[in-house]
Amino acid sequence: MWWDERVSARFRRNLQPTLTYWSVFFSFGLCIAFLGPTLLDLRCQTQSSLSQITWVFFSQQFCLLLGSCLGGVFKRTLAQSLLALFASSLAISLVFAIIPLCHNVVVLAVVMAVAGLAMGCIDTISNMQLVKIYQKDSAIFLQALHFFVGFGALLSPLIADPFLSDTNCILANGTANASSNLPHIRKSLLPHHPGNLSHYDLPMKGMVVTRVSYAFWIMALINLPVPIAVFFLLYKERMVPCFNGSSHPLLSADELALETRPGDKDELSAAGQRPQVAAGHEDLFSCCQSKNFRGASYTYFAVHVTGALVLFMTDGIVGEYSGFVYSYAVEEPLSVVHKVAGYLPSLFWGFITLGRLISIPVSYRMKPATMVFINVVGVLITFLLLLIFSSSVVFLFVGTASLGLFLSSTFPSMLAYTEDILQYKGCATTVLVTGAGIGEMVLQLLVGSIIHDRGSYSFLVCGMIFGCLAFTFYALLVFFHRMYPKPSPELDEASPDKAAAPEDTGQYQR
Repeated sequence: MWWDERVSARFRRNLQPTLTYWSVFFSFGLCIAFLGPTLLDLRCQTQSSLSQITWVFFSQQFCLLLGSCLGGVFKRTLAQSLLALFASSLAISLVFAIIPLCHNVVVLAVVMAVAGLAMGCIDTISNMQLVKIYQKDSAIFLQALHFFVGFGALLSPLIADPFLSDTNCILANGTANASSNLPHIRKSLLPHHPGNLSHYDLPMKGMVVTRVSYAFWIMALINLPVPIAVFFLLYKERMVPCFNGSSHPLLSADELALETRPGDKDELSAAGQRPQVAAGHEDLFSCCQSKNFRGASYTYFAVHVTGALVLFMTDGIVGEYSGFVYSYAVEEPLSVVHKVAGYLPSLFWGFITLGRLISIPVSYRMKPATMVFINVVGVLITFLLLLIFSSSVVFLFVGTASLGLFLSSTFPSMLAYTEDILQYKGCATTVLVTGAGIGEMVLQLLVGSIIHDRGSYSFLVCGMIFGCLAFTFYALLVFFHRMYPKPSPELDEASPDKAAAPEDTGQYQR
């Protein structure tokens, strides 16, 4: 249906760059999901409280936003883009290698800020380059890009799981001197599972016996082929700085002629839309210019704001749930064994990945507004059931899978719905991307502080509140959609404008 011979031929011609961008986004996913299950061990390593370690989440998400803006600086030429991707993917491997050496929470936050900058650059540049290569055919390749994010996010908790501590991972000095044998030390820790690890006062002095360092070093090695792949692409395009050679376009002259042959009107239409594609990925400051607001009705602004608020809540839920479900599970009343609880983030990201695959064929038969409605209602019902069965470990796993499935397609569906309302004018993509990123950053910090002050049960209460707010903002968006001026027949006939929607949906990924 969407994979014809023409698209297949284009994919074969651009096989190496496409696989390279997909692999770079695997690095993005690998780096985004490891903090949750390793939270206890990183607290032990830095000897910090839950509220202090929460700032590590904040620093990563804040710098991810900055990195997304910084990535736009390097998108002007292919050489700059590939060099930035090489530096970013290499930085992620270095970050994984350095994390075990960070014994201070401030140093860890700085290192994770560097990772956030690298992730932001990867997010912007990879999406932009795939759009440039495939133009109006980019939708399926961007969906595959989203899959690799989910795959990386699924893999990193699985790598960390064998090295997570079963109990408190700091040993007081008096006991530490008794033996240097690690298995004996681990058995001499707290004999019973601590009831509330987020409130548990870790010793400020003692021997750290966590083995999570091995997990980070393994992830560093797994990620190392990614910058090597980017380097090979740089070398193939003769863009390695130490070699002299002119920059090559994304398509050769023969391929470009084939893509724009006179008999193919669709390809000519796509070529005519290239300036619009570039304009659709402007930064937030360019979108806020006064010329974009002239003659706009209040519903124009309301659609932008309510759409951004829905993603502020839903992407915020993705961030806070993946970050703190492990800490919630190991505390009372559930008291799940640490290694079992370590599967929860993997389960969550696994069903996000599965949902993204399922949403590809479903989106061809279901309107985006209907998909968003099912998503927000599903999130709300899931949190309600999690609250009702809060003492059930089995339902925690079921609810985690259900939540990941409902949240998986919320962003692209909301983006398609909002852009369709606005007839692909305005700055819906930029505003929604910014709102989603801020939500993921702010809600992680907020929930971490609330859990520290109010206890683990507040984790589900916060999720329920965020789900209610997401549904409320969606209802307001539907209301403003009905109030928004109907498009003129001339705009309805402008089908090339509608072709830009799949390209915009690939700008942002959770």
